[in-house]
Parts: sequence; C-alpha cells; structure tokens
Amino acid sequence: MTDSLPPCPKCHSQYAYEDRAMLICPECGHEWDPKAVAVEDDALSIKDSNGNMLNEGDKITLIKDLKVKGTSTTLKVGTKAVIKHLVDGDHDIDCKVDGAGNMMLKSEFVKKA
Repeated sequence: MTDSLPPCPKCHSQYAYEDRAMLICPECGHEWDPKAVAVEDDALSIKDSNGNMLNEGDKITLIKDLKVKGTSTTLKVGTKAVIKHLVDGDHDIDCKVDGAGNMMLKSEFVKKA
C-alpha cells in the first residue's frame, strides 16, 4: 500500500501513511494534504519566533529590545512593523518599523501580530 502513496515532501521517506485525508511521515513527523496544491520548493519560507509562517504585508511585533546599529536608538519590545519583503540571509525581513523607518530584522526577534 505504501507504493501507491507519494514520498514525504520534507525528507523524501517512502514510508508515508494515510490518516483520514492527511498523509503522515513516521520518520520526520511531517503531515500534508495530498490534494493541496504543491508549493514551489524555491519559495522562501521564513517563520517568526513562534513558528508562524511570515508573508509580505504581514504585521509583526518585536519580542526583544534591539539596538539599531550605528545609532543610539533602541527599538523597544512591542514595537510594530509591516513586512515589505522577505529575503534570504541573516537579516531576513525587510520592513517598515513604526517610528524608525525602513530596516532589516531577524525573524527570531519578531512575532506575527
């Protein structure tokens, strides 16, 4: 029966099994809907500190005080921002921060608002 099921899209395990409408990989624990449209592998997937997927246009909130490099300014916890672009790199969020303007942030220091 495992021959008729597709392999896991995360780890490519051949041991996926069916549970109602979902397929589950016993090796990595990934669950997916085989009828859902496949997302491009090239698509950038960036998650916030809580594991929520971030997209362009999302509103985010800082979870930690952050010093702005090259200035004496500190962005405080709870400061809000809007994501303009998601980029590949260390600072993976290009956003507009309320009261501070455009800057790059790390996804590990924000949560989806």
